[in-house]
Amino acid sequence: MKLLLDTCTFLWAIEGGGELSEAARDALADPDNDVVLSAVSAWEIAVKHALGRLPLPEPPDRYVPAQRSARGIDALPLDEDAALQLVRLPPLHRDPFDRMLVCQALAGGLTVVTPDAEIARYPVRILW
Repeated sequence: MKLLLDTCTFLWAIEGGGELSEAARDALADPDNDVVLSAVSAWEIAVKHALGRLPLPEPPDRYVPAQRSARGIDALPLDEDAALQLVRLPPLHRDPFDRMLVCQALAGGLTVVTPDAEIARYPVRILW
């Protein structure tokens, strides 16, 4: 299974996983699953850090790639096909970062690892 981490899921996973559901922890630990972090999540982390809403032990441009790499999580760029999925989405979720994750999941057939009930309202596979 190819898993797309929601931003909060990535942050919780690198902090030790205490906030993750048992199913999410198991899926992330399963070597048969491919786990990816979107460039959209890296962007969200950088924005929130710059606004002072997300303290990190080092700047996001070093922290995110280092944490991703240490856990075997691949980077997922945002491509045109995924971005253009946005025109097909109903306005169920107000967060633009989460809407783009939904677009990437739709375009790539990915399962989103998230506790966000608003994301679950879209026709994407959710794991939590």
